[in-house]
Amino acid sequence: MLRKVSHVMMGVLGLTLASMGGPTAVAQVEAKPGTAEKAGGTLDNVGRKIKGGVTSAAEGVRDGFSRTKENVHNMGIESRIYGRLHWDKALTNALIQLEVQSGGVAVLKGSVADLAAKSKAESLAADTVGVTKVVNQLAIAPATPTTTPERVPARP
Repeated sequence: MLRKVSHVMMGVLGLTLASMGGPTAVAQVEAKPGTAEKAGGTLDNVGRKIKGGVTSAAEGVRDGFSRTKENVHNMGIESRIYGRLHWDKALTNALIQLEVQSGGVAVLKGSVADLAAKSKAESLAADTVGVTKVVNQLAIAPATPTTTPERVPARP
């Protein structure tokens, strides 16, 4: 398209010069590479660079949106798991940190009172909508001894 425009411009320029200086002027203009062709090539290069920049910007926006969408999805899964763990009576005193990674992988860290609580936390997380896998890194906390105050006999 640009070459056609430059040829048309060369033709118009040639006709103008021919009317002013005769046929020798037209032959000289057509023999030299024209300014219009150089300008057209430069415009082509600029256009390619602009198109490349717009394409890379669009890809950046698309990638950013995809990451944001996945993070929001993971937050939804995390809140559902947290709600199930928080309201379960067997896990009342458990200290559980929760992380949801890409692909719906739930990672449980922290400590629970016993093996039953560890198993319960894992099953609650696994049965939550959106969870594909559970990595259970929960530790069983040693039971803390409860001390009762000694009775000191009253003085006589």
